[in-house]
Amino acid sequence: MPGMRLLAILAVGLALLAGGASAATTDSATTDTVTVTGTGSVTAVPDQAEFDFTVSTKGMTASDALDANGKTTSAVIAAVEKAGVDETDIQTQGVSLDPVTSSDGTKITGYTASGTIDVTKLPIAKAGDVVDAAVGAGANGVSGPNLTVSSQDTLYAQALTAAVAQAKSKAQTLAGAAGRTLGAVTTIVEGGSTPPVPFAEGAAKGSSTPIEAGTQQIQATVTVTYALS
Repeated sequence: MPGMRLLAILAVGLALLAGGASAATTDSATTDTVTVTGTGSVTAVPDQAEFDFTVSTKGMTASDALDANGKTTSAVIAAVEKAGVDETDIQTQGVSLDPVTSSDGTKITGYTASGTIDVTKLPIAKAGDVVDAAVGAGANGVSGPNLTVSSQDTLYAQALTAAVAQAKSKAQTLAGAAGRTLGAVTTIVEGGSTPPVPFAEGAAKGSSTPIEAGTQQIQATVTVTYALS
């Protein structure tokens, strides 16, 4: 019996020691951290524009309306190509055909056909001339411009770099104020890009339809966690 009692006491002691070792391991693995958010932005001048041109035509029959629409749309496409747009940057967005009814809605009096073409990667300097050419060839609907920067990816990478630098600066300030030393990055999360923010500045001249190029801010956000020691 004394031997059994001694074994039981030893077993309890070993269990307590194991528990203490586990707790010590957990405590040593715990690291203080600081998490900060950084933002960065790059200002750029848009160099491309995008427009939608719509052609609407009427006819007594559906065929008449579609035939007239096809001819006018072809003329618009030829006009914008002549104004300097590459054919690979012109795309048909949609074609529709709708009946026109009498005022009481009891009789079809004709048809209206509509077609829309999308012109992309249009140099800002040519934008006004292209709009004039499209309208002159028969386009009776214009939507745009949507201004973009051709080097968007490169500029966004620069904004990300600036965002990370700001995050590190903020983390260093916080660590210093707390009497701690900033360690390595433990996690970094991209917050996503912000749609370019336009600022009016200047215009494409030489056409009857002036297009303001202005500037855009390309923004990026990151959230970074640093270890502290």
